[in-house]
Amino acid sequence: MASKRDYYEVLGVSKDASENEIKSAYRKLAIKYHPDKNPNNKEAEEKFKEATEAYEVLSDPKKRSTYDRFGFDGINQMGGGFSGSDFHEFSGFEDIFGNVEDFFGSFFGGGFGGRRAQRHHTNRGSDLRYDLTLNLEDVIKDKEVKIKLKKNETCSMCHGTGAKPGTSKKTCPTCMGSGTIRQSQGFFSIQTTCPQCHGTGQIISAPCPQCGGHGLVMKSKSLVVKIPAGVDDGTRIRVPNEGEGGTNGAPNGDLFVVVNIRPHKYFERHGKDLYCKIPITITQATLGGKIEIPSIDNKTIAVKIPSGAQEGQTLRLHGLGLPPLHGYSKGDLNVILTIKTPTHLSSKEKKLLEEFANLQKDKSFREPINLLYK
Repeated sequence: MASKRDYYEVLGVSKDASENEIKSAYRKLAIKYHPDKNPNNKEAEEKFKEATEAYEVLSDPKKRSTYDRFGFDGINQMGGGFSGSDFHEFSGFEDIFGNVEDFFGSFFGGGFGGRRAQRHHTNRGSDLRYDLTLNLEDVIKDKEVKIKLKKNETCSMCHGTGAKPGTSKKTCPTCMGSGTIRQSQGFFSIQTTCPQCHGTGQIISAPCPQCGGHGLVMKSKSLVVKIPAGVDDGTRIRVPNEGEGGTNGAPNGDLFVVVNIRPHKYFERHGKDLYCKIPITITQATLGGKIEIPSIDNKTIAVKIPSGAQEGQTLRLHGLGLPPLHGYSKGDLNVILTIKTPTHLSSKEKKLLEEFANLQKDKSFREPINLLYK
């Protein structure tokens, strides 16, 4: 898969470029490479999509800050990026080009007044979601996971047109290529989608034998997805162009891998920090000492128990937690002490505890009661 270019490089601006410089650079590229101005030009279409994605990120202060700090990984975790299906919902479009109809009208040699220009629908492929379940140990470092999915891909025989090779689509005779029909009811005029071409403006007289005129065929595909270290439950990882295929030369959709983390038997996660409960004996809690516990990466850690340790006391082990998804310092491992009361004591053990209790004059029982009456 080709690597993505830096967004500033795509727009041809410096990293300290102003908002107006970014807007101006994008406007020039959008006019130059827009698909309606470059029909059937795959390279121009990709350049338009690339420029639009760059502008969508760099024109948003929050997304731009995240991109400057963390690059593409940061934008992916925000659910960022830009796709062809977002084109008409892009809030900054009219702000850049002014009147949208006037802008597009220049591509067709006139405005949108009167009958609309004939439509040539290029539908971007649908985005896909894949749920991936990992163990907590899997997020310690970067991991590559092979996944397999079924999806609609662009038909190799008709290249997504839906028409039999050697033939082409024809202008819909009902709507004359506009994709809509207008019906008058008294003083009102209602515009509806053409029932014959379903809004495409074109009809297929000889469907492609491989895809049946749909432009897409169902196929199974295996691919390797890189999972960055530190991913959390619910993290979305965007894999560009691995969604369903587009039609009529439109680009593919994107694949979004949603990570789910299985609960661990011993460790509980809070961000990049880990928590675990470790049982110790009464004598270990009283006298202190050292114990060995396993870490999340199956290594042995020596932990020093302070004398006089209490139930629920937490020992923080710095840097033994999980790596951060964004940032540099690892989390901590928090060991919560639980004191295990012995059962089935021998007569000798009971006698020793009774002697100890007499030496202590049973303060552990009498002092809290005395506090109630102060």
